[in-house]
Amino acid sequence: MGNTVNNVVKKYNGDATRLMDILIDIQSELGHLSDWTVEQISKTLDVPRVSIEQTVSFYHFFTKEPRGKYTVYLNNSAVAGFFGRAEVAKAFEKAAGCGFGHVTPDGLIGLFDTACIGMSDQEPAAIINDEIFTSLTPAKAKEIIAGMKAGKSVEALKGGKYGDGKNSNPLIRSMVNSNIMKKGEVIFSDYIPGSGIKKAVQMSSSEIIQIVKSSYVRGRGGAGFPTAMKWEVAKRATGDVKYIFCNADEGEPGTFKDRVILTELPKLVFEGMAIAGYAVGAKYGILYLRNEYLYLRKYLESVLDEMRNENLLGVLIAGKPGFNFDIKIQFGAGAYVCGEESALIESAEGKRGEPRDRPPFPVERGYLQRPTVVNNVETLCSVVKVLLNGSDWYNSIGTKESKGTKVISVSGDCGKPGIYEIEWGFAVNDILKMVGAEKVQAVQVGGPSGSCIGPGEFSRELSYEDLATGGSMIIIGEKRDLLKDVILNFTEFFRDESCGSCVPCRALSGMSEVILERIIDGKGTAEDVGNFVKWHSIMKKNRCGLGQTALNPIVSTIKNFPDLYNKRIKAGDERTCPAFDLEKAVADFDAATAEVR
Repeated sequence: MGNTVNNVVKKYNGDATRLMDILIDIQSELGHLSDWTVEQISKTLDVPRVSIEQTVSFYHFFTKEPRGKYTVYLNNSAVAGFFGRAEVAKAFEKAAGCGFGHVTPDGLIGLFDTACIGMSDQEPAAIINDEIFTSLTPAKAKEIIAGMKAGKSVEALKGGKYGDGKNSNPLIRSMVNSNIMKKGEVIFSDYIPGSGIKKAVQMSSSEIIQIVKSSYVRGRGGAGFPTAMKWEVAKRATGDVKYIFCNADEGEPGTFKDRVILTELPKLVFEGMAIAGYAVGAKYGILYLRNEYLYLRKYLESVLDEMRNENLLGVLIAGKPGFNFDIKIQFGAGAYVCGEESALIESAEGKRGEPRDRPPFPVERGYLQRPTVVNNVETLCSVVKVLLNGSDWYNSIGTKESKGTKVISVSGDCGKPGIYEIEWGFAVNDILKMVGAEKVQAVQVGGPSGSCIGPGEFSRELSYEDLATGGSMIIIGEKRDLLKDVILNFTEFFRDESCGSCVPCRALSGMSEVILERIIDGKGTAEDVGNFVKWHSIMKKNRCGLGQTALNPIVSTIKNFPDLYNKRIKAGDERTCPAFDLEKAVADFDAATAEVR
């Protein structure tokens, strides 16, 4: 084990800021990060053990205990629940002989829950030893466990059938499907790799920023911040070292567009990063990719090597003196909050993914305290196409305030889930017809942090002027219990994913789950419902978008589906007070202090 630690640390030149990479690689080799292993990492890197401990303890996929030779992480998202997740989980438990959250006595199989893994169009889905298993059924679960007991490799467990598009590439060999249902005029339109960079080197950095500005390109991660404004500030920022980050940590349940773009169009993404680097004077790029997409690692690394060989990355790119830019891939380890740009930067530095106080903003002091531009996958792809086709072309697509197209991930109760690239301005009704959705009770636009709308609002359009979205649409049929099957799941998700740094988020996300469960059980009151609305304004005091929007699922359904609450709450002001169990309340404290006592 000591050799493993030394070799991995040496691979990353003893750089403590590469701690995430070091932990991921060591855990891949040893299966877990024991106290002894953490101590050795601390000594080898010459950093305090607490620095290692705090990072290990923060991320979902790091573990200090063995989780089985075969480790199953079964997605527990709302959409997975729509399509039989509970039955699949029972089949796994029965076949393995242990419950979720446990490892079989022989250490062979571990069963664990995990949040949405970016496979909402092919649920139920699971990660098994970093490989993705999609469209699971109880029969498939039983077959997988039988294969594990027979000693089969994970590759053999997957079988010989692979997904569509580049998912069958020898370096991926995944059963995942890209499910591209509609290609639009921007992202999925035809283009020759390298053409954007070759055009960029014929222009000045100021000219590039100006064409991005005149095209009104806005961030596609959800906030819609003007891309050129970020680039201008970063260009003016002092310092010789600057960074371009591509944020591919799409942890929003129901979102999977970035996974598809990176699978099918990785050169377009990397080209956008290089153009951004040229525009602001950055020499280094980092693709921050969620751990759930670790199965793409070899493939994406090979694409980067190919671009270096084609002189599209590296030194003197496209023969342009002074244009030096290269990209590395940084994987996360399971933390939704790292989708927030400052938390992402903290994570890339090897720390807990806790959002920073701002100002200063990342474009002034970001990664390693250097000027840093953080752009979404889709944003960077759009920039390449704008450079190639011009601002007039881009401005002719979309609406007055929302230019270009939007790639949306559609899942839930519809006939054709998958990826759709549409012009901004499409009405929700138009999309429902396109995807084959009937008898729709509600649509969750923008994932749990967005809005849950009913049929009365299906005429609304997707745009920054009306319904802005980072790219997720979850369709909820009439047969679903909206509060129990969906909103409670979202509330649990936000509670689990809160970093706990801000008091309102730490306290109210947990309290909200308890009270929502009480309402669903018919034991809540009108006061409980009113408190949610009051707390919503308090949550705006949190530092990041997770905390600020954590009550959106509840508050938007109180607004748009009031009867779902009214028919469940108790009449009058009588409140049912749950019994207080002192021993249960202090159990965590007792366990944590047992060794000290």
